[in-house]
Amino acid sequence: MAAKLFALCIRKDSHGDLSPRPHYPSMPKIPRGASAGGEDAAAVAAEGSEARAVLSVLGMTCSACAGSVEKAVKRLPGIQEAVIDVLNGRAQVLYYPSFVNEETIRETIEDVGFEAALIEDETSERTTQVCRIRINGMTCTSCSSTVESALQAVPGVQKSQVALATEEAQVQFDRRVTNSDLLLKTIEDTGFEAVLVSTGEDVSNIHLKVDGVRTDHSMRILENSLQALPGVEDVNTDPELRKFTLSYKPDLTGPRNFIEVIESTGSGRFKAAIFPQGEGGREAYRQEEIKQYYRSFLWSLVFTVPVFLLSMVFMYLPGIKHGLDTKIVNMMSVGELLRWIFSTPVQFVIGRRFYTGSYKALRHGSANMDVLIALGTNTAYFYSVYSVLRAATSPSFRGADFFETSSMLISFVLLGKYLEVQAKGKTSEAIAKLMDLAPETAILLTLDNEGNVVSEQEIDSRLIQKNDVIKIIPGAKVASDGFVIWGQSHVNESMITGEARPVAKRKGDAVIGGTLNENGVLHIKATRVGSESALAQIVRLVESAQMAKAPVQKFADRISKVFVPLVIILSFSTWLTWFLTGKFHAYPKSWIPSSMDSFQLALQFGISVMVIACPCALGLATPTAVMVGTGVGASQGILIKGGQALESAHKVNCIVFDKTGTLTVGKPVVVNTRLLKNVVLRDFYELAAATEVNSEHPLAKAVVEYAKKFRDDEENPAWPEASDFMSMPGHGVKAVVRNKEIIVGNKSLMLEHNIAIPFEAEEILAETEGMAQTGILVSIDRELTGVITISDPLKPGAREVISILNSMKVKSIMVTGDNWGTANSIAKDVRIDTVIAEAKPEHKAEKVKDLQASGYIVAMVGDGINDSPALVAADVGMAIGAGTDIAIEAADIVLMKSNLEDVITAIDLSRTTFSRIRLNYIWALGYNVLGIPIAAGALFPSTRFRLPPWIAGAAMAASSVSVVCCSLLLKKYRRPRQLDNLQIQGITVN
Repeated sequence: MAAKLFALCIRKDSHGDLSPRPHYPSMPKIPRGASAGGEDAAAVAAEGSEARAVLSVLGMTCSACAGSVEKAVKRLPGIQEAVIDVLNGRAQVLYYPSFVNEETIRETIEDVGFEAALIEDETSERTTQVCRIRINGMTCTSCSSTVESALQAVPGVQKSQVALATEEAQVQFDRRVTNSDLLLKTIEDTGFEAVLVSTGEDVSNIHLKVDGVRTDHSMRILENSLQALPGVEDVNTDPELRKFTLSYKPDLTGPRNFIEVIESTGSGRFKAAIFPQGEGGREAYRQEEIKQYYRSFLWSLVFTVPVFLLSMVFMYLPGIKHGLDTKIVNMMSVGELLRWIFSTPVQFVIGRRFYTGSYKALRHGSANMDVLIALGTNTAYFYSVYSVLRAATSPSFRGADFFETSSMLISFVLLGKYLEVQAKGKTSEAIAKLMDLAPETAILLTLDNEGNVVSEQEIDSRLIQKNDVIKIIPGAKVASDGFVIWGQSHVNESMITGEARPVAKRKGDAVIGGTLNENGVLHIKATRVGSESALAQIVRLVESAQMAKAPVQKFADRISKVFVPLVIILSFSTWLTWFLTGKFHAYPKSWIPSSMDSFQLALQFGISVMVIACPCALGLATPTAVMVGTGVGASQGILIKGGQALESAHKVNCIVFDKTGTLTVGKPVVVNTRLLKNVVLRDFYELAAATEVNSEHPLAKAVVEYAKKFRDDEENPAWPEASDFMSMPGHGVKAVVRNKEIIVGNKSLMLEHNIAIPFEAEEILAETEGMAQTGILVSIDRELTGVITISDPLKPGAREVISILNSMKVKSIMVTGDNWGTANSIAKDVRIDTVIAEAKPEHKAEKVKDLQASGYIVAMVGDGINDSPALVAADVGMAIGAGTDIAIEAADIVLMKSNLEDVITAIDLSRTTFSRIRLNYIWALGYNVLGIPIAAGALFPSTRFRLPPWIAGAAMAASSVSVVCCSLLLKKYRRPRQLDNLQIQGITVN
């Protein structure tokens, strides 16, 4: 579930002197009421996996409504997660059926005061499915466009994206109409190899290699044994490789069960292990592709070097020249015959890939780079064959051949493709580094019924299954997502969250796979493994970002559709122009080189035009830069959701900041209490907390946390029951507690209820707001009883960040639901001129739209549910990583470290990336705009300079390599120096 990727994991208990706890991608929780590692948790594991319920909830108007629904649902036993979407009026609940059912959840929501209904079609069967397919053999934008169009034409396909740089397709389709097998067949029909990467279903895949299998009968026995296991969805076998590919439900079974079944079958003669290439399919294919191009290039050199020597070197050595000029038949010489012999394998054997690619493209009505190369080399080769055969049949014909043109052209193109594939592989190194975070091995513990360790076993980390207990020693990486059931340590999570300080871990705390255990031994219970892990989800998010096309890519796509036909027309026109001008003696005969006639000169110009044009450089300009840019962002804790977000972010000239949790730390604390009536302070907070505990607002949580200090022996106290609870968004709450009407909120709420505010309270509020603090008024039975002062300090470095944004010519605005006095004080501290206070969620979105109407490109930075409408409305939504699921889901960019500095880094990175894209386009377009006229002979009349076809081919190969290398320079990106100065000054964000 995408919205849960970066859910908040916070414990409310104190950790003494241990370091503060940052926020990071969430782990699944055990059912409420079930202790970690205890009998209840084991019972849950035995009962099966969680279920999902989607309900429509009518009547929610704001974040407070969503908070009350979420609070009520999460109080139920067996609830793993509840996400409330105010915007769409929906609730999505993950629960354990053995503890609670859908009807109970629905009734609970209705008890809160909203109308709820189960959405049957979504809970029973998802009709929309998204699969990822790796496509081998694409060379340019024309190829990817052909595949994308073919997929889009399949009935049931709702959306298809084909990325040339990642060589993958992401297809969203209706599973009732089509399936992944049909999509694979469609791609293969277009002439490319297709490999299914993921189906989008709730299954995991694993590849096993089995030694000891000698017959097909043994393969069938093993296949049937595996298919009989509960949870196994599908088993595919490859007898040649002795490879088994299994799709299974991780809640019901796992890879160790498969290996155990295989090795227990056949009297122990079978041995199974994870297949060596497991999940490295794309990288394995890329390495094989590199090797193929390298081998092809070396073989082409074996034949091309002799052709080059025969054409360009030996002809100037008197002794050898005489031998090569010796006539064999009529006017056919030894040199011509040798060049024909050596160039033929290059043209038809080594260059076969260009014929294959051309045929596949033309069969589907498109043209790509292979078509240009095939046309150019064939023209040179077959004209040369004609010339040689005519010389052999004529006693007087003297002609020139271009065998060196075809063979050298193919060699240079192969060299260029070899370098290009190598460079393209480096653009996805960010994903490879993320995947490498997972450790290779893990220590599996076997526990007895009392939880004591019986044995330890080192296993491949890919063999970890749900509910396994894993031992993490100091200095080792955490092998799986899960929670601590024994031990205490500090864990370095910087590689996932960007948080530099080690995080304290105790029993019950969540841990993330791939993070580093520093100083203690931990026993953890695995909860998410394989594709479900937080690390895998981050990798998928980055991969999806690299799949998404930037709008500027449409420019290259439009050009690519007409590029090759246009080049062919230009090439033919060039040949025809030079041929006719030569035929009618429009230029002096002295212009024609002594070794050729006017027809051959025209032919060389035509071939040069055909092979110098490069559609690949245009097609790679945007995706390679986006790939590197998003990868660099991910390595710095900035997750950018695709090219659209990158393109919009570089234009941003106005940023709207939420206050609480964005400019401020987001952890309000009670700093002062002033009682206006004779009330026991404990009783005062008891009533206030009983009312506020039903609210999700940060200020309410601060009151509840402070009230706990008056409860000596209860960590999670049971507050008095509150009836008739009502939340007034932007104002406060009211309820009846112990037969007393309690109202907690701001001044306007009191005035609405005709509660008199004494002069003393007015003075306290004015003083509070002047210190950038918030005053909460509490009335008991319509009498103002006290004022609670709450402070939410500014994040360190907030003032400097706003100053740097000003220097970048980006306007800063603060919007908050807090009162005007506090808002103005905070704005003054950070030097923000424009403030909007007492704003409801819809007002924030309206303000964003007003700014857009004024001509601003607006970014919204927020962290709460009430920020999600504005995040969606903004051109770029940035969610602080510590924020709520809905805010992160609505955002275009996620700042995992919750640092305001990363707002600057995100904008600067997007600007740098798009300046690189512009540079790529200038190079790619400029290369074609300048190169084609030169190849066509534009300089020949004045300078006698002409571009031989083989040099034109070398230039074409170099152009796409240079574009990729230009994008790779983004890997050297460093954030703005002003931010380094902040750290030098000791400003850090906790």
